[in-house]
Amino acid sequence: MQSVISKVNDKYKKKQVVDVMPGDTVRVHQKIREGKKERVQVFEGMVIRVNRKKSHTATVAVRRIASGVGVEKTYLLHSPLVLKVEVVKRSKVRRNYLTYMRDRRGKSARLTGVEFDRDAVNTIHDEQAEAEEEKLKEETAKTAEAEAAKKEEVAAKEEAKAESAIAAHKAVEKPEESEKPEK
Repeated sequence: MQSVISKVNDKYKKKQVVDVMPGDTVRVHQKIREGKKERVQVFEGMVIRVNRKKSHTATVAVRRIASGVGVEKTYLLHSPLVLKVEVVKRSKVRRNYLTYMRDRRGKSARLTGVEFDRDAVNTIHDEQAEAEEEKLKEETAKTAEAEAAKKEEVAAKEEAKAESAIAAHKAVEKPEESEKPEK
């Protein structure tokens, strides 16, 4: 029975995930669908909690202060909507769950930084996520090109209409000038 469960779990796991720890400052790239459009939203903050690291249901709670208000978001690390997780800064902490950081403001919310190899931690190649990100970029480029073409077409129509109005105006003015007697 256990092997069946592990097979199902492995099916939904990503091949590689960034090693995220409490106290890290991370940048999470999340795919958001708004109607028919899709875009990538970036959320940067401190990791307060990491649950079930080895499981396909591994979650990360990220907190940041936005406009003076604390905002916490919880992400499933193996979710297809989470495209990329980048570790920006690593800090020294002695707890697994940093609830005390919710009460801290300003200088008291600082943590001691630890040097780490950013490239080694963040170098994760998930072909599916990279392909999805490229697809989103291509779609946004296509929509931008289509909008630019529409604007260009409308501008050309307006310019042609203005030229025809100017030509009609000049045609009306010219006969009046020829009717005037010369002195």
